[in-house]
Amino acid sequence: MEKAALHHVVIVGGGFGGLTVAQKLAGAKVRISIIDQRNHHLFQPLLYQVGTAALATSEIAWPIRFLMRKREEVTTLLGTVCGVDAQNRCVKLQDGAAIAFDTLVLATGARHAYFGHDEWEPFAPGLKTLEDATSIRRRVLLSLERAERETDPARRAAMLTFVIVGGGATGVELAGAIVELVYQNLVGEFRRIDTRKARVVLIEAGPRLLPAFAPDLSAYAHRALERLGVEVRLGTAVTDCTAGGVSIGAQRIAADVILWAAGVRASPVAAWLGAPADSAGRVRVEPDLTVPGHTDIFVIGDAATINVWNGKPAPGIAPAAKQQGVHVAATIKRRLTGDHKARAFRYRHAGDLATIGKRSAVIDFGWCKLRGWIAWWVWGLAHIYFLIGLRNRLAVALSWLWIYLTGSRSACLITQVDHNPHS
Repeated sequence: MEKAALHHVVIVGGGFGGLTVAQKLAGAKVRISIIDQRNHHLFQPLLYQVGTAALATSEIAWPIRFLMRKREEVTTLLGTVCGVDAQNRCVKLQDGAAIAFDTLVLATGARHAYFGHDEWEPFAPGLKTLEDATSIRRRVLLSLERAERETDPARRAAMLTFVIVGGGATGVELAGAIVELVYQNLVGEFRRIDTRKARVVLIEAGPRLLPAFAPDLSAYAHRALERLGVEVRLGTAVTDCTAGGVSIGAQRIAADVILWAAGVRASPVAAWLGAPADSAGRVRVEPDLTVPGHTDIFVIGDAATINVWNGKPAPGIAPAAKQQGVHVAATIKRRLTGDHKARAFRYRHAGDLATIGKRSAVIDFGWCKLRGWIAWWVWGLAHIYFLIGLRNRLAVALSWLWIYLTGSRSACLITQVDHNPHS
């Protein structure tokens, strides 16, 4: 069969879900086009470590073309999707091109959400892409450099204050990493400032940190962060955010570095398709992950919502996206044999993990809970296992071992400097 005559599967998004679909379709009589606005697959769970100078970008990202180099049936396209013509079965690109499909898989992920205050984004960047991570690293390190030259005590204090908004796994991990960076790794490198006098403030609107975890693990994480030196503020929502700091109720915290880890919003897939969506913009998919009224279009990962976990939506984590990718690939394979029976997606929750600095973590498997030093080792081994390629596993393991033994972070580089005063 000629390649052009093969069933054409178009996958939008080269993240965990999209890449899993492509991988699991190996050997099927299809041709595949992967479209992504970036040329790399990103291991998002370790993105915060790039933002806090523990890892280099090349250690957690891989070119999609490289990953698919041995798959002749796979074409990788760099482009930004701006719409879907479901009736004519084509994907519209920003440059005016249109890519026809027989089956479409939308795995476009999500971005950070500001709960109706998008004007806060320039002052409080989120963490979803490599660009976000290098921007955060730049802000953190530049703030210290500016504090070194500042003579006004109040301004210097603001430059040495780091506020993280959101007490989920990303916020907890960011807070722990930043406090270790300034309290341990950079001590002695400056002459006019003592980085140990920096403030790291973690703000959570809810009653506890890590709401997805068991309450006792949340309490442990809270205590562990405070032992590191993090100021934890619970039950207080941010009411204003500017270049000079944040407001929580009537209190103002002057800070030059504000990082956002409080929520996400889906990519505009629902608008492209005119499909039903939840409050975060995620498409309400059918039990088999197809779009209502469009059996040839699947939506997976952070762009979709489906109640498959104890009556709740599947969580927006990598294992859930990968499981959905496996289900979609299996469905496509069955359809190629003439089996069009819809089968519901079944989610299996493997557990929740979060690290607190370089010596502590919490893990909730449901049937087993771990905390402290042993949990940190399990967390590290799990993340190293899921990295792609032996070289990257070794590089990350050696970077962590070096930081653990010496306290030195080799990735403390200020890059991509521009003229934005808030960069």
